[in-house]
Amino acid sequence: MEKNSKIYVAGHLGLVGSAIWYNLKSKGYTNLIGRSIEEMDLMDREAVREFFDKEKPEYVILAAAVVGGIMANTTYRSDFIYKNLVIQNNVIGESFHHGVKKLLFLGSTCIYPREAPQPMKEDCLLTAPLEYTNEPYAIAKIAGLKMCESFNLQYGTNFIAVMPTNLYGPNDNFHLENSHVMPAMIRKIVLSHWLMNENWEAVRNDLDKRPVEGINGKSSNSEIRDKLAKYGIYSDQVVLWGTGKPLREFLWSEEMADACVYIMERVDFKDTIPEGNEIRNCHINIGTGREVTIAGLAQIIVETVGYKGKINFDSSKPDGTMRKLTDPSKLHALGWHHKIDIEEGVGKLYQWYVNSIS
Repeated sequence: MEKNSKIYVAGHLGLVGSAIWYNLKSKGYTNLIGRSIEEMDLMDREAVREFFDKEKPEYVILAAAVVGGIMANTTYRSDFIYKNLVIQNNVIGESFHHGVKKLLFLGSTCIYPREAPQPMKEDCLLTAPLEYTNEPYAIAKIAGLKMCESFNLQYGTNFIAVMPTNLYGPNDNFHLENSHVMPAMIRKIVLSHWLMNENWEAVRNDLDKRPVEGINGKSSNSEIRDKLAKYGIYSDQVVLWGTGKPLREFLWSEEMADACVYIMERVDFKDTIPEGNEIRNCHINIGTGREVTIAGLAQIIVETVGYKGKINFDSSKPDGTMRKLTDPSKLHALGWHHKIDIEEGVGKLYQWYVNSIS
């Protein structure tokens, strides 16, 4: 890519897209294009086509998606498969029709089987059943990476699919109804910490910034306590879903962005093809190769926040996949390695979150 190449980042305001956007800007790319959902609905095929007709982007990074944690994946199963398929079809399809030079499609390591060998290499895709709780989302992402692979094989395009592990970082989603595990845990523990210390000003600022089911900073103390209790947040304890035993890998979103830009600059589809007679599993894992239990993550957050209450687990709630560790050796062989480990990253996200409501 040239510094003045026209680059469209789909989903540039989200956790993933915003990190990639700022990484590109920091490296001197000057011709970036982004559209909010209010400006262009990626599910509207005609709107997407008109955008490509008008803007004619040379490079596309598809970071837009409907995402969420276990609760959201369980509740909105049809949304997670249907909306993601439509978004992917529209953006990848128009990228092909408009001769885009290179496209980067972002998926997730939830594409791998529930009982995949650990750590998970790219070639374990489609070897066994998926985790039930996020199966619709995973199927949509598998379809996206296979679409990229198939366009490359049939038409010679240069569409690359990357599968980041669990991400966290600036602009993360902290809404209790549909956030991922890391931001949800940070917010719950921070809110309980404030309740314990009767810091109602901070609690109300938090709820004004991110209301919970209509409850905001103007609600009464009792209304706030009752609503937070629904999500396991009390003045002396936090109740988290599951047993705390599942192992998870986490990657700082800005490092994921750096890996993505590195791939856009230096890696082509031909570089991702594994040895063998069949061309498949050309996607690239983006991860750290390091894992921590959910209970261990909670303890890191507790120590970071200075929380004095208890952490309890509700084992009647689902754990999700018990272990999901990526093997990033393919990415390492291409020349990229992560630098920020979980303890440092939790501290950075905690500070970002507190600053976001001040």
